Amino acid sequence: MDRLEAMNILLATVEEGSFSGAGRKIGMPLPTVSRKVAELEAHLKTQLIVRSTRKLVLTEPGVLYVAACKRILEQLDEAEAQAAGEYSTPRGELTITAPLVFGRLHVRPVVTDFLAHFAEINIRMTLSDRKVNLVDDHIDMAVRIGELPDSTMIATRVGSIRRIVCGSPEYFAAHGIPQTPADLADHMCVTFSAMASGQSWVFAPKAGEPAQMVRPLCRLWVNTAETAIDAAVAGIGVTNVLSYQVARAVRQGKLRIILQDYEAEPLPVHLVHMAQSILPLKMRRFLEFAAPRLRKSLDTDDTTLGPSGSR
Repeated sequence: MDRLEAMNILLATVEEGSFSGAGRKIGMPLPTVSRKVAELEAHLKTQLIVRSTRKLVLTEPGVLYVAACKRILEQLDEAEAQAAGEYSTPRGELTITAPLVFGRLHVRPVVTDFLAHFAEINIRMTLSDRKVNLVDDHIDMAVRIGELPDSTMIATRVGSIRRIVCGSPEYFAAHGIPQTPADLADHMCVTFSAMASGQSWVFAPKAGEPAQMVRPLCRLWVNTAETAIDAAVAGIGVTNVLSYQVARAVRQGKLRIILQDYEAEPLPVHLVHMAQSILPLKMRRFLEFAAPRLRKSLDTDDTTLGPSGSR
């Protein structure tokens, strides 16, 4: 059995989601693809894929083996490219994930520029507020917002974002400006239910005081940041969102930030990837390209939003 061939067939099967899709991708008859994967499983003495009429699902050993195959084949490609004198030209497909709004506002422009500079790299970008598993979902690199749990991931910090409270100038002209978190009890609020704080808004303590948890009176509950921001711009009330989500509206004068002196600590933003003995060239080039540009983009947001009193 040609193990490298079997690894390539297995990866194609997983990426395409079926034996027939893998066969079309690599130009191999369906029965041959199925037989090669079965031979690989027999060699390993373990089942890698659960077969059904609707889809293929990796077993737990299959998830680990596919991740290892991907690393091995990428390293082999780089070794061959280096031997052929092509090491300076990164190529291949890069899979990236980021939160929905952050990805649209900050990551997508960086990806567009990156593709213009590296003609032989293709990018598959998934924007989702679901925290995907890098191994299970075959992701090369992810943007993570918030403190990182201890893990085997390697992280490159690119900046930070803030939890902020804001409302429209028209709303504040009609109802006054809250001076403390407790004042929110007398105001109409819009709650973005996907915020980590949930129903309670978290504010930073002053010296020697416990953190303040305020549950405002909410006139509107929504499940997307865009809807909460649109409602605040329309004057329905004040809302609590992440700073990058409202930077444009603040820049345009549609929203005004309040209670800066009570803001919680900023949330770090990282580019993360799984630890590897040799990082593929395409990933190294993306890190080198994206990290400084994301830092600059987040710094621009900070300049627009002004200082936070808690920092």
